[in-house]
Amino acid sequence: MENKNSQNLIDKKYILENEYVQLRPLAMEDIKYIRPFVKNEPELWKYSLASMRSEMDAVAYIQSAINLRTKGSSYPFMVYDKLKQEYAGMTRFYEINHIHKSCAIGYTWYGKNFQGTGVNKSCKFLMLSHAFDQMNMERVEFRADVNNAHSIAAMKSIGCVEEGILRNHFTTPTGRRDTIILSILQSEWASVSTHLQKRIGK
Repeated sequence: MENKNSQNLIDKKYILENEYVQLRPLAMEDIKYIRPFVKNEPELWKYSLASMRSEMDAVAYIQSAINLRTKGSSYPFMVYDKLKQEYAGMTRFYEINHIHKSCAIGYTWYGKNFQGTGVNKSCKFLMLSHAFDQMNMERVEFRADVNNAHSIAAMKSIGCVEEGILRNHFTTPTGRRDTIILSILQSEWASVSTHLQKRIGK
């Protein structure tokens, strides 16, 4: 079961979309869309676990994400804003475990022009729908640096429940960080789905 589901992630081209956004599989050629963000908006990676100071960093970041997909543990997406007709950023499923029916959503970033526009809520609705309704997950986890108040607020606004803090959890380009853990359970999804659809429809 694990191998079959993992192979689907490796082979299948999943495209998740609604009238506002499209999520499609990340490819190496997407460096041309990411390059302007790296050059002009370095603050986007203030709380990132990976350095993104140059195009070389971005190429390595993309290659690492694609490599993890080939192992069946991750599925990275490029995010396209249909209203602006521009690429907005990236996100992914990761730590996918079909045996325990759990995964995480993260490594998410959007350019400044796409923050607070509804892009994130649309993306999270599409990804959560896929996780719970297609991948049959029982638990979807979210993580953030405890100092990243904006990201934590965004996760709570879509219905994530705070679980706790893992102290001194990860190495970052500037040292170590504490990580806040949040989640949504299958039993909570119907309520979260209704809430998100109302927010997206505004």
